[in-house]
Amino acid sequence: MANEDISNWSDLLHSSTKLLEQAAPSAQFPPLQRNLDQLEALSKKLKSKTLRTEAPSQSIAATRLLAREGINADQLAKDLKSFELKTTFEDVFPVEATSVEEYLQQVHEMAMVSSVQEAQKDNIRSFNNYMMKVLEEDWQKEKRDFLQSLNRISTLPRTNMNANSNVGTRPGQIMSIASSPQVSSGMEVVPLTSIPIMEKKASIYAEVVKNLNKSRERGLPFKPAASFKSAYESLDIDGGGGKSVTMRKIWHLVQMMMDGDPSQQRVSVRMSLTIGARRHLELGHEKYIMDTIHSHPAQAALGGGVGNLQRIRAFLRIRLRDYGLLDFDAGDARRQPPVDTTWQQIYFCLRSGFYDEARNVALSSRAAHQFSPLLTEWINTGGMVPEEIASAASEECERLLRTGDRVGRAAYDKKKLLLYAIISGSRRHIDRLLRDQPTLFSTIEDFLWFQLSAVRDCPSGPSSIVLSDGLVPYSLDDLQIYLNKFEPSYYTKNGKDPLVYPYILLLSIQLLPAVLYMSKETGDEGYNIDAVHLSIVLADHGFLSEGAGHKLGVMDVYAEVSTIIRQYGSMYLRLCDLQMALEYYAQAAAAVGGGQLSWTSRGNVDQQRQRNSMLKQLLTELLLRDGGIYLLLGARGSGEEGELGRFVTDPKARQQFLIEAAFQCQEAGMYDKSIEIHKRVGSFSVALDTINKCISEAISALFRGRSDGESRTAGLIHSGNDILETYTYYPDVSLQERQLVFEQQNVLRQLESVLSIHKLARLGNYVDAIREVAKLQFLPLDPRGPDIAINVFENLSPHLEACIPDLLKVALTCLDNVTDSDGSLRAFRAKISSFIANNLKRNWPRDLYERVAQRL
Repeated sequence: MANEDISNWSDLLHSSTKLLEQAAPSAQFPPLQRNLDQLEALSKKLKSKTLRTEAPSQSIAATRLLAREGINADQLAKDLKSFELKTTFEDVFPVEATSVEEYLQQVHEMAMVSSVQEAQKDNIRSFNNYMMKVLEEDWQKEKRDFLQSLNRISTLPRTNMNANSNVGTRPGQIMSIASSPQVSSGMEVVPLTSIPIMEKKASIYAEVVKNLNKSRERGLPFKPAASFKSAYESLDIDGGGGKSVTMRKIWHLVQMMMDGDPSQQRVSVRMSLTIGARRHLELGHEKYIMDTIHSHPAQAALGGGVGNLQRIRAFLRIRLRDYGLLDFDAGDARRQPPVDTTWQQIYFCLRSGFYDEARNVALSSRAAHQFSPLLTEWINTGGMVPEEIASAASEECERLLRTGDRVGRAAYDKKKLLLYAIISGSRRHIDRLLRDQPTLFSTIEDFLWFQLSAVRDCPSGPSSIVLSDGLVPYSLDDLQIYLNKFEPSYYTKNGKDPLVYPYILLLSIQLLPAVLYMSKETGDEGYNIDAVHLSIVLADHGFLSEGAGHKLGVMDVYAEVSTIIRQYGSMYLRLCDLQMALEYYAQAAAAVGGGQLSWTSRGNVDQQRQRNSMLKQLLTELLLRDGGIYLLLGARGSGEEGELGRFVTDPKARQQFLIEAAFQCQEAGMYDKSIEIHKRVGSFSVALDTINKCISEAISALFRGRSDGESRTAGLIHSGNDILETYTYYPDVSLQERQLVFEQQNVLRQLESVLSIHKLARLGNYVDAIREVAKLQFLPLDPRGPDIAINVFENLSPHLEACIPDLLKVALTCLDNVTDSDGSLRAFRAKISSFIANNLKRNWPRDLYERVAQRL
């Protein structure tokens, strides 16, 4: 039956399809837009929508049952939609199905899995935060670098561009960034916080250099190392980076080394520097102890004790916490034998600079009974113990080295060996100790403190002092040789910590190598700028010769440092900041002269001569710059109102210097500066002679058609008149100078006449030009004058003589353009021809002779 229905339906579908194909369009019925297959698909789709709302009979029965019990089925359905399944502890492992052991094992596994998952989430979150932070920092750096690249002129401090746009007006207009906490560029003001580190350093250091120079000029006390350190700390740029040595640390080291006074300590300069370096390491260890105590307050158990010895004991409680009860904490030694910390206390007291506490511990301890007098002598003599003390310490050190590490002896007893080695100062013991105990020191600071404590003051080398048993004392040269065995990359970790190597060099009193190494650093941190100012400090104290190494002589050392300072100062010249260039040039000259002593002429004769020679050379370099005259000499005078008076106080020496500088300007073709300097020193005749020379050259240029000749001559004539006016009111002019000025004044007026003739000829006023030529008193060209052959060049100025050939050509040109109505012009031409014929040996231009010959 079912098959028949299906076949009937198929036949019906087939017939309907054929009827649809055969059906013609009719106006009564609309045309069909879909075929039967499409209609079937749409009907199935419509049926599926209606099925969603149809509920099965079981669902209807359940709803009736819930309603009979008072339960809202719709509300229950809504609650089920918001229902969320969560895993519980019991769901993972049912408690009733496990034993105690299995339960604990499952708890442990669950805790471990949860911990791993939480740690993973924390790591992912921390990583994302870190990457976002790095991305933001990189973006800020890229943006800052891009903005700086748009306006950066140099890596050195920018100067006030408004002030430098007209540097030749007044010295007060020459400004530096160092005089202001802001950088001015045009109309834009850039805060100090937004400029690069190098410019910050240069700006803040420049202020210290100016204050240093002022103090040295006036003989006032000034500590450059402390001032540079304070200036650097004010920048607050040593925030992080993970570097073990920063410039703050280096400045503190230099300050400690420079603060020592060899005369008061009764030691050599090298030993004074060594003591200062050792004191720096001791202060650093004191800070380390306090940081350790603050990091472990419970273990330190410092309590209310604030003494140095209490701090050392608190530090030892942390350091020796695994060794048991310490002797200073033991109430009753009979119940439990405490750990003897005598040598630990003495060592760390000395390591932190607590010398009195170390001596007290040694005096109060039975274990250090024999050591206490040796230590007392070492402290009282600053390390230079007598021969018998060194021998006793050497014998004990030898015994300890033979004994070695015995079974049961605590490792920290090695501090006893270190202390006896320091007292003995024996090179052999120290070398053996370093060879046999390579892991004795945990940090390079501890190693260097031990070495510096063992160093002995050997003025003529270590071989000059030999102990009674034939042992040679450990010297600073031995330490330097040992440290120099390693390459700089060993200390800097291939450049990751660049300041470690110069720090090591400074600690071992290798001052010049440290400065030279830092001066070659060209990174964004500006260590080369720090090197310049380190060299200023070292040169000012005169200590450079003590730490120069063995390759350079004394003068070579100071010349090397002076070159570094001078090159840095010359960079300010390129920025047109002459004031700051002058300050650094003064330091460069002082470095050659021996530093602070050169300012008061208390250095040796050779150094003082070197200083004066370099100062003169550098001042001349500044004087020849645009604006240099107004900077050094002021608005008027010969340096009394300018900066020159600061460095050349003697008026005669100042005048001699300016005269030499003026002649250098003249030889270099810088005539304007030569004229101005001669005018300032009262050499008016020389200034006028230079002006006349320039006017003569300008007249020749004007005759040859140069467009700037006329303006040039006008400016020169104005300068000449200005000099003559100044000369009128100038006091103390000698008779010889007055005669010379009078002669140069006549030459100036004659050149003015020649110039006026050229101007008349160029304007076409030929008759007036001829009339002016005939009036010239230094040429016999007046037609009404006698025909007498005289030597007009005998007393004629060479500047005026140089203008005569061109003047004669102008006269001949004027004659060619004027009609001779009464014969006077023919007589004038004859005068010119006769004058030229009488001076054939002058070797004038050939075209002049040809023109005369053509018109005869």
